[in-house]
Amino acid sequence: MTVRSAADTGCVVVCSGEFDQDTVGLLQVTCDRETAGEKLLVLDVKNVTFADSSFLNTLIRLRNSRPLALAGPLPDQMHRLLDLTGALALFEMHEGGEQQAG
Repeated sequence: MTVRSAADTGCVVVCSGEFDQDTVGLLQVTCDRETAGEKLLVLDVKNVTFADSSFLNTLIRLRNSRPLALAGPLPDQMHRLLDLTGALALFEMHEGGEQQAG
């Protein structure tokens, strides 16, 4: 994961690789530590190769604690996870630099 500041939006956390119950803790800690006080947290998820229900739970917890958007495009597996669980509509999407309703 890398963290960068985006002048207009707040903070962008770039996620890549696999996220499951063994790895989501680092995401939660990073977001809590690095993005405190930011206007918006954007998670760039286009390079996530695997995401399970623990990743989804972390996304929902983050969304419930601050403004959150996902930057994509969403990988196919992650799109299926969000779609099948009905969570896709919970997230604002930023694809290709443009904001889209989730």
